[in-house]
Amino acid sequence: MLLSFRCLLLASCADTHQVVRSGASSDVRLNETSTIYIAVPADGVYGVNTYHGSGQNTAQIVNSAFAKRSRSTKVGRTPQSFAEARDTALSENWEFLVYPTILHWEDRATEWSAIPDTVEVKIEVVETETDSSIASAVIKGKSGLATFGGDHPQDLLPQPIDDFVSSLY
Repeated sequence: MLLSFRCLLLASCADTHQVVRSGASSDVRLNETSTIYIAVPADGVYGVNTYHGSGQNTAQIVNSAFAKRSRSTKVGRTPQSFAEARDTALSENWEFLVYPTILHWEDRATEWSAIPDTVEVKIEVVETETDSSIASAVIKGKSGLATFGGDHPQDLLPQPIDDFVSSLY
């Protein structure tokens, strides 16, 4: 019985991540010389709560994954529509536009409410010159219930985003 309780406790501590690819996969592969412009998504909103800075946090996490593999990356300064981000990427001669969109952002006091933090971010990678989507995925994360405080939705993103980005090279 004690072993069952320990297993349950460990399982409730574990965060879950999922990468759901969407659309057709392209034969285009990125490499270390690929130049990449990463747009800043609008901040996440849940109900009446706007999670200020979540868009910039998301863009920085995406940038970290790409910067490990490509020599030239740039994060936009402010949130942009897709058309604005594409125009910026074109005018500055970036080969690829990475356009993240926060679909769901919910930061809960999980340690006392038993409601997990959840996050969903769509990431689309577009070849700038042709305006062709080469990859798209929805990254999903949910915190474990026994977080003991301090966890946030952005803490659920680095590993699955890194997994997705790695698959593009």
